[in-house]
Amino acid sequence: MTTDAVETTVTRQSRVGKRPIPVPKGVTVTVIGGQVDVQGPKGTLSMSLPPTVSMAADGGVLRIASEAPGSDGPRLQGLARALVANLVRGASEGYSRTLELQGTGYRAELKGRTLSVLVGRSHPCVIDLPPSVTCEVPKDFKGTIIELASPDKALLGQICATIRRFRPAEPYGGKGVRFKGEHVRRKAGKAGKGRK
Repeated sequence: MTTDAVETTVTRQSRVGKRPIPVPKGVTVTVIGGQVDVQGPKGTLSMSLPPTVSMAADGGVLRIASEAPGSDGPRLQGLARALVANLVRGASEGYSRTLELQGTGYRAELKGRTLSVLVGRSHPCVIDLPPSVTCEVPKDFKGTIIELASPDKALLGQICATIRRFRPAEPYGGKGVRFKGEHVRRKAGKAGKGRK
């Protein structure tokens, strides 16, 4: 005697993905198909939602839902919610990061949209900044501070990672490029043995 098992599909939800996204005043969110466009005081950002993820506006908040089966449902729902929340915050407030250059002779210089960084190499490290990223090198700190701002969180993080890659902070002397307030684990180094 055989019995057929009744399959029940329960749509799982992500704890992060089911949280509503508040839309502040001055920010307009438009969804056409799978394309999300967010326009605010800091600029206009856009992204494409995964095919199984949908978004709806409900009384000044955005809600994300996913129809993907299995574990892909909550995974994609949480991912889409985090990315859309980053767009909303970036268009309304923007993001900013501050880099510090520590080392003898380490300094940065900004000419137009080109940032030149001297970090102990034989040549200056040059990076061309995208139009949506603003940069400032305060003169009070003699070029040891780089202030970056952008509405796009992912692009800002990529620019910061590129600058840090020029000279990562090393654990012995502490020289290099680091984020403001970042703790760099220090090592004691090799201790010289005394002569007998």
